[in-house]
Amino acid sequence: MTVPRREPLSRAVAMPQQDEGKKPPMETAPEQRWKLQVFYLCFYGFMTQIRPGESFITPYLLGAEKNFTQVEVTNEIMPVLTYSYMAVLVPIFLLTDYLRYKPVLVLQSLSHISIWLLLVLGTSVLAMQLMEFFYGVTMAARIAYSSYIFSLVAPSRYQRIASYSRSSVLLGVFTSSVLGQLCVTLGSVLFLTLNYVSLGFVTFGLLLTLFLERPKRSLFFNRAEAACNGAAPAELDKMASGDKTDSGDKTDSGDKTDSGKVMGRWRQAVLCRMLREVCTVAKQSRLQLWSFWWIFNSAGYYLVLYYVQILWNDIYLARDNQRVYNGGVDAASTLLGAIASFAAGYLKIRWALWSALVIGVVTAIQAGLLLLMNTTGNIWLCYTAYVLFRGSYQFLVPIAIFQIATSLSKELCALVFGVNTFFSTVLKTIITVIVADKRGLGLSVHPQFYVYFSYFSLLALVYLLMAMVVIIRHSRRAQPPELIPTEGQVQEKSPEAATVQA
Repeated sequence: MTVPRREPLSRAVAMPQQDEGKKPPMETAPEQRWKLQVFYLCFYGFMTQIRPGESFITPYLLGAEKNFTQVEVTNEIMPVLTYSYMAVLVPIFLLTDYLRYKPVLVLQSLSHISIWLLLVLGTSVLAMQLMEFFYGVTMAARIAYSSYIFSLVAPSRYQRIASYSRSSVLLGVFTSSVLGQLCVTLGSVLFLTLNYVSLGFVTFGLLLTLFLERPKRSLFFNRAEAACNGAAPAELDKMASGDKTDSGDKTDSGDKTDSGKVMGRWRQAVLCRMLREVCTVAKQSRLQLWSFWWIFNSAGYYLVLYYVQILWNDIYLARDNQRVYNGGVDAASTLLGAIASFAAGYLKIRWALWSALVIGVVTAIQAGLLLLMNTTGNIWLCYTAYVLFRGSYQFLVPIAIFQIATSLSKELCALVFGVNTFFSTVLKTIITVIVADKRGLGLSVHPQFYVYFSYFSLLALVYLLMAMVVIIRHSRRAQPPELIPTEGQVQEKSPEAATVQA
């Protein structure tokens, strides 16, 4: 993708002054260009979320169309999603930046098409396992969209553009869920037909992907273009310049035969130094707390999302597809999550003091909601608990992002979130192997949710204990013990000091 180039400083100084509110023609065109690019990318993010059959995959697999057993879906098919996501997460994270986003977005679209083709045509457990593998690829490739949009604009616009892209995705998920529910409930559309509709939408998404421009710069591997365009030097640029300065006395500046090898070594060295820097900043207590939350709570949250439709099917086995309300529940939870994320931005408290307490209370509420979901026989009560569970998690996500990113550079922030996501995926995989996989305990859905309830209860207990420690330490610092003065110290006090004490 063509990145707008900044005018050199000398030309900017020599340029005659313009009337206020007007911009030179040469600046107006690039500005309009990036606005159009951002609009197209937001439209792309919205359209690629329109998959109305997604909310009904589990009842489709368990229904008459595919007729898989609950044991096959729970213990053989679903675990593959976690395994594939872990296997491809790191390679896709690196390829996203190295290949400059667009190829990974194309891969994501092709994986989406593969998912729906397998759902429509596949009849065996192996085919559904392959479908879950491609689903893991699409989840790992989400990083390409979330980071692509930052290559279009200056850092001063990151916050606003991030809100645009996130809003477009959430609106797409909401629209997709509502559309699927309306088709099932009011239109009596079969799940198979809904999957054909989804296949059409994801194919259209592939066409939209082909018209995306490929950026000339990215976060880690492609920094040269950013420097040429006048962009502010980032953490990697500073390290790169430091590496070049240190090696300048040892190498001949005219020697260009090994320039490619030198550049490759520096890139590797820079990434290694960035990882060491992450280890250094990881000593911050605030970063540790919120990274701990990101790793452990995200693992449990996504496991609940993976298996909750099986729980719904077990609580209420609908004989009529019109009485399956998965799409409406997904729409409601997405809407509540968006509202909770928005509201979290206006919460003003002393996070250094109250972070652990807020996390502990929210996690305890999540544990209670999981227990309610697993013990109730009322499907509507289970739906409501699930909506509140998702909303409570989405409430903490923007707070965690702000608390982690506030003291880090853009590159370090990306690495920290990448490392946190990787460890969360590893933990999620371990739990899946032990709890859900048939080669482990192979638990059915209700015992699984008792495990998740215990997991969140343990996390809540840990957070609340941490909160008590923080509050006790703060109270001791705020109220130091009174010292009993000696007679000499009392006599030496000035009248002004006595007045201040009084």
